[in-house]
Amino acid sequence: MLSISSSKKEALFITSLIILWYSSNIGVLLLNKFLLSIYGFRFPIFLTMCHMSACAALSYLSIAFLKVVPLQRIKSGSQLLRISTLSVVFCGSVVGGNISLRYLPVSFNQAVGATTPFFTAVFAYLMTFKREAWLTYGALVPVVAGVVIASGGEPNFHLFGFIMCISATAARAFKSVLQGILLSSEGEKLNSMNLLLYMSPIAVLVLLPATLVMEPDVLEVTLSLGLEHKLMWVLLSVNSVAAYLANLSNFLVTKHTSALTLQVLGNAKGAVAVVISVLLFQNPVTFIGIGGYTMTVMGVIAYGEIKRRFK
Repeated sequence: MLSISSSKKEALFITSLIILWYSSNIGVLLLNKFLLSIYGFRFPIFLTMCHMSACAALSYLSIAFLKVVPLQRIKSGSQLLRISTLSVVFCGSVVGGNISLRYLPVSFNQAVGATTPFFTAVFAYLMTFKREAWLTYGALVPVVAGVVIASGGEPNFHLFGFIMCISATAARAFKSVLQGILLSSEGEKLNSMNLLLYMSPIAVLVLLPATLVMEPDVLEVTLSLGLEHKLMWVLLSVNSVAAYLANLSNFLVTKHTSALTLQVLGNAKGAVAVVISVLLFQNPVTFIGIGGYTMTVMGVIAYGEIKRRFK
């Protein structure tokens, strides 16, 4: 009876983590779209800085006081430089993604974002000369072809938004490969929560001057919106906390399940986000767009499965 009860508790815990991961990831995405495109809050760099500020504060709270994971200290100046490099690339990916949400519907944003494995494979080959089996590369053909088809069938296609979305996706893949190279030695490896703890304040330092230069009227407009819309500060706060919870739940789901489970759940998450966003924002979709997105997701699933078998 005790073992059954224990297994039920573990299953309930993992289910709760997955629900938190889904709700925080999709919540951040939809809130970003609402704030940047619908609400009139046109400051993607400042929004990213809010996210990073919350991640810095909550990471410190979780690690130093709640002991979610043991604190891993930076051991050298070169390690700090590597983390700073990762932080700048990470900033670029998040800012680019947020900018794209000003111009593109969430459904198309997710379709483009699903091409991350393609860019990861390209950067891995260019930077480490790591080759995959030809069958693995073949699975990437429908990933790219699906986005090309979805682009042609997207009623609200916006070239600048598309460029920013592709750039953000490429930067996300680049950061993943770069992280594997820069923090590959045993003495310098950091788990994702400690990496976030150190990357977040560096990101804030990078984003603050960028905000002041590129979004000089952010405080004036934000205060004005705050007076006009009483929920403005609540939305910003919830959005920023959700950004941290997305990182925390990502780490915990991987820890208590597996990277493969996370990949499968991630593919399903994209589809769920698309359905919810279409229902919520009522953006038009076409059969061509749906077909292209479906092809991309199927390609990503095939890529993951083939890569696992050839390991």
